[in-house]
Amino acid sequence: MPLIALTGGIASGKSTVAARLASHGAIVIDADAIVHELQAPHQPLLEEIAAVFGADMVVDRVLDRARLGQAVFGRPDRLAQLNAIVHPAVKQESQRRFAEARETDPSAVIVYDVPLLAEARGTGEWDLVVVADAPAEIRAERLVTLRGLSHDDAERRIGSQASDDERRALADVVIDTSGTLEHTREQTDELWARLTQPV
Repeated sequence: MPLIALTGGIASGKSTVAARLASHGAIVIDADAIVHELQAPHQPLLEEIAAVFGADMVVDRVLDRARLGQAVFGRPDRLAQLNAIVHPAVKQESQRRFAEARETDPSAVIVYDVPLLAEARGTGEWDLVVVADAPAEIRAERLVTLRGLSHDDAERRIGSQASDDERRALADVVIDTSGTLEHTREQTDELWARLTQPV
């Protein structure tokens, strides 16, 4: 049963690739979803973030993600502090979910949807690393038009992540997501065929 790491910069189309793989039958484990769960009210991670970044990061027991983003994006030292809190907890929970998925279906393809693979450096357990890839200027435009960010905010968020070259250096497979949705899906279908072909 292969364990696939799927990564890509913000607004790269990674979620489209993950959804397509899920539609084929892959078990997708979403690192961002794990982060949200671990930062939920009454979770230790939320308390750690408040202790380091200030109690005003939590409003009515809920993390103010926009305020936290303003505090860390464009500030590598603060972002590193946040990552030091979040990454170990996410890694532990993701490993638990990998084991659970293997137990549920020993023949399943497991896809770990992880935006910050290059930043977290991973642990080398992947059978394949797949990178959803689109130029930074296209991703910035998507952040502005689809998510309503300002151009400055979009550039800050992209700049706070690993570079395109750093992600490509990790890749066994690159899916070009700069074109049409159909082209992205076609490439993903080809990947699925490769993952599931008889040995």
